[in-house]
Amino acid sequence: MTATIIDGAAYAAGLRARIRDSALTFKAQTGRAPGLTVVLVGEDPASQVYVRNKGIAAKEAGFTGEELRLPATTPQADLIALLQRLNTDSSVDGILVQFPLPSHIAQEAVLDTIDPRKDVDGLTPTNAGLLASGREGLVSCTPQGALLLLLDQKVPLAGLDALVIGRSILVGKPMAQLLLAQSCTVTIAHSKTQQLPSLCRRADIVVAAIGKPHFVGGDWIKPGALVIDVGINRIECPDGKPKLTGDVDFEAARAHARAITPVPKGVGPMTIACLLRNTMIAACRNAGLPPPQGL
Repeated sequence: MTATIIDGAAYAAGLRARIRDSALTFKAQTGRAPGLTVVLVGEDPASQVYVRNKGIAAKEAGFTGEELRLPATTPQADLIALLQRLNTDSSVDGILVQFPLPSHIAQEAVLDTIDPRKDVDGLTPTNAGLLASGREGLVSCTPQGALLLLLDQKVPLAGLDALVIGRSILVGKPMAQLLLAQSCTVTIAHSKTQQLPSLCRRADIVVAAIGKPHFVGGDWIKPGALVIDVGINRIECPDGKPKLTGDVDFEAARAHARAITPVPKGVGPMTIACLLRNTMIAACRNAGLPPPQGL
């Protein structure tokens, strides 16, 4: 068996095109474009790239918004005050604070401040609670993107055994909740889990989000399993050049899986696409409009 490669970049491009169409319809109905504001505190190089890419994607989707870049020395109180102002700004539908934050700013305080209706990262306690209780909210972008790729495989998920490797609030926990909502039987594994290879060999769905390159071996994969690799690890090749790779040994796993996401061009492009999707959904809700169709 040679696995189908799940083309996350192609799916994300199609989703972004549909979001752009929805934004045009929204503007025709309301007289304004959806608004997204991204806040960056500090000068982390990777975060600067992520913020720039999100700003470009938002403009391409027909959104308005700002990239607010604050110095690393910004007091927590000043950041909280900025977020409170954005909460009350009717032109802002989505607020995203880029993590990680400088050590003197508590992530929990930031998440507690963002209006859940504008929490397009899906990380506030309110949205996490809505997801856990099976109610409608805004869902963390990366696991939402992973689920869309799974559903696109046209495999009935109900009743399948799913293993999520990783328990972060960004990916692992919301991914497990999304799979539970699809009636999967879900196991969450983490750094303390014993006999992980055996658990993996029983899983019909494997979602790897542990941040260790090639951690999941090809012989861990059950024949015919669906494999979603969320990991993005930078390693050096023998020629000294850096390369991005996932948490799964991709080439070895392809021999066993039914379908698998590559790294790059797998789950990664879906994260920004789902950020735009969340912003579009939030804009419609904030304007009292029905949810956009086809997203």
